Amino acid sequence: MTAMRAQELIETLRLQRHPEGGWYREVFRSAAPVNLPNGRPQRDALTSIYFLLEAGEQSRWHRVLSDEVWVHLEGVPIALWTCDAALRTAPAHVRIGPVDAHGTRPQHVVPAGQWQAARPIVAHSSGDYSLAACMVAPGFDFADFSLMKPDGDEAAALRHHWPDLANLI
Repeated sequence: MTAMRAQELIETLRLQRHPEGGWYREVFRSAAPVNLPNGRPQRDALTSIYFLLEAGEQSRWHRVLSDEVWVHLEGVPIALWTCDAALRTAPAHVRIGPVDAHGTRPQHVVPAGQWQAARPIVAHSSGDYSLAACMVAPGFDFADFSLMKPDGDEAAALRHHWPDLANLI
C-alpha cells in the first residue's frame, strides 16, 4: 500500500528525479530578488520544493550555499545527516517526522554550506517512503549546489573517519 502511495504522490505532484537522489518538484519561487553580500549573484528570496524518498533511496551527500529548512509532510521519518563544510566534526543526524518521545521533530534547518544527506527510516516494509517540503533562502540555484565527489578529498575523509556513512556518497 505505501509503495502505491509513493507512486501516487510522484504522479499527482508531478515529481521528477533529483540529481542527489529521490524525487522533487519546485512549487514556489519568490519574485522578490535578494542581493547577497558574499559576491554570489542576486537570488530569489525563497524557493520551495516537494522532495520524496522511497525506501532504499537516499539524498546523497551534498551542500547548498543557502540555509535549507526541511519539513516532514507524510510517510516514515527521515534520518537527516549533517556535517560542517570541512568535515572537521563527526556527522550528526536528526529524525524529521511526527513528534515523538525519541526526539523526532517535524522540521530541521541545515545551515548554508553544511554537508547533508538523508534517507527514510524504513519501519515495516520495502514500500515505505518519506515526503518533505524543503525551503531554501536565499532561493535555490543549481549554481549553489554541489554533490560530494566520490573520488574527492571530502569523500576520502568521510570513508576514513566515518565509513558507516560512506554509502551516502
